[in-house]
Amino acid sequence: MKVNALKGMKDILPQEQRIRDYIQGKILETYRASGFERISTPILEDSENIDKSDGGDNLNLVFKVLKRGEKLDSALSSNPSEKTLSDMGLRYDLTLPLSRFFAANKEKLQFPFKVIQTDRVYRAERPQKGRLREFVQCDIDILGDSSCNAEVELIDVTARAMLNIGFKNFTININDRRILRNMLETMGFASNTLDSVCITFDKLDKIGPSGVEAELKEKQFPENAISALVSFISSDDLTLDAVAARCSDSGIADDLKYVMETSLLASEGRYSVSYCPNLVRGQGYYTGMVFEIACPDFSGAVGGGGRYDNMIGKFLGQSVPAVGFSIGFERICAILLEQNYQIPDAKEKCALLYGEETPFTEVLKASQSLRSDYSVSIIRKAKKMGPQFAMLEGQGYTKFAQFKEGQLTVK
Repeated sequence: MKVNALKGMKDILPQEQRIRDYIQGKILETYRASGFERISTPILEDSENIDKSDGGDNLNLVFKVLKRGEKLDSALSSNPSEKTLSDMGLRYDLTLPLSRFFAANKEKLQFPFKVIQTDRVYRAERPQKGRLREFVQCDIDILGDSSCNAEVELIDVTARAMLNIGFKNFTININDRRILRNMLETMGFASNTLDSVCITFDKLDKIGPSGVEAELKEKQFPENAISALVSFISSDDLTLDAVAARCSDSGIADDLKYVMETSLLASEGRYSVSYCPNLVRGQGYYTGMVFEIACPDFSGAVGGGGRYDNMIGKFLGQSVPAVGFSIGFERICAILLEQNYQIPDAKEKCALLYGEETPFTEVLKASQSLRSDYSVSIIRKAKKMGPQFAMLEGQGYTKFAQFKEGQLTVK
């Protein structure tokens, strides 16, 4: 049998798990202190829900689960295909499960609903640094509040969570899809092609204006529209005011300005808030503002989210305003571990070594007395103490307690 974890998934050793538990605990502490409540949802979702979720490229990364028993036999006997063989899949994020959860339980929930989800999600993509097939997301969402204050609150709470786990010098980048789409339409792009244009525009930081131009030409968009966009992004004036001037609806820009200005005041200089005109985010369900956390220690985003006012309506048949922000837990853990992160104020680890000459009740009693100062693990003495000490030191033990002539000593 194979001993290694599947590709894109990993086993976590105790030392890393302690740090992960601490980080997640600090995030949850921040969320709960801000009035958010935690829920849990199943890792499996109905295939129809997944297919209709507007998840963008993530829909190509869903782990699908085969039908069982007679349903599978029937599918195999009649022109089998991917759709007919599978009726459920592993969740690719926590937004779709939350939307279904709210639709099913809305009568039991406070309104607006401020909710926490910290759970595992799954994407069948190529594993690389900071990108796994199984990973943890830490989400907060506000359902039922259409005001821009919901965005401001999520940015504030998420930023405080990042600060509380030791991150500094990060930037909250913000955009509004409505502004971007409005601007692109005024430049000559057809409304039914905007999603494709935005996917290319989102790559501006990586491929530059010439790369954006080449890709849009390859997609055969109108020359005049491409020329107008490339001319604009090649200029030095990519400010919100400049973009807003190209929009027919100035109210959208006013909302974004309000969120940015209010969030910047709330930051009190502890982090930056910046307008990012090419920020799109890959999920198709976003309907308004979108945001990401940029960190100088990592090349990609370490968190992101946005407003998705139409998702819950797919279940209820009526619109429910919704906005969420997710911390990329795996990425922030990877950054902190690379920096040799140590849990603040953690108790020293003490190994209480005992032999047959000491009654175990005395060992237990001694361990309790030590736990006021140390994190204590009871361990039977090895025949050769030297290798045992070396192994324990490698596991982070800094104190060793033993019974000598009936007396407990700590070194």
